[in-house]
Amino acid sequence: MSTLTHFDETGASRMVDVGDKGVTRRIARAEGWVEMEPETLRTILDRRVAKGDVLEIARIAGIMAAKETSRLIPLCHPLALSSVRIELSPVDDRRLRIESCVQIDGQTGVEMEALTAVSVTALTVYDMCKAIDRGMTLGPFRLLEKSGGKSGHFLRQSAVESVAETSSQIADHG
Repeated sequence: MSTLTHFDETGASRMVDVGDKGVTRRIARAEGWVEMEPETLRTILDRRVAKGDVLEIARIAGIMAAKETSRLIPLCHPLALSSVRIELSPVDDRRLRIESCVQIDGQTGVEMEALTAVSVTALTVYDMCKAIDRGMTLGPFRLLEKSGGKSGHFLRQSAVESVAETSSQIADHG
């Protein structure tokens, strides 16, 4: 197992020095889920929530959260992200899947930004719909893929299966 880089040799917390790392294209994808009552999801998709268009407001919240990750997670570097995309899609009559894709040409990865984006997107869906469905369940949230940097490419095996399953479910319930 690799050494934890957020601690120095004495065990004190530190922000990792990325100054000597090369600039590379770094991409991270993450996913999260919101499960709710079927009527809640129908209300969201039909844009009948009194507070506004849930999907678009949640998308904007996720993008904003990715840009603010260093203010939320103590040892993350502030980053000038090149791109943040959030996709929200129903996979059946109860579940909404959220996927983020974050990109940067930089010296450190964007996994935390991708995970923060999906988490805050899900929290925003909950916030906008809690008056009609307090029983919504959020998560799990997980990294699907990352590329760039010294550690190379990571692809969660279930990411391939998840995309295929989501496409199949959308086709079945479309």
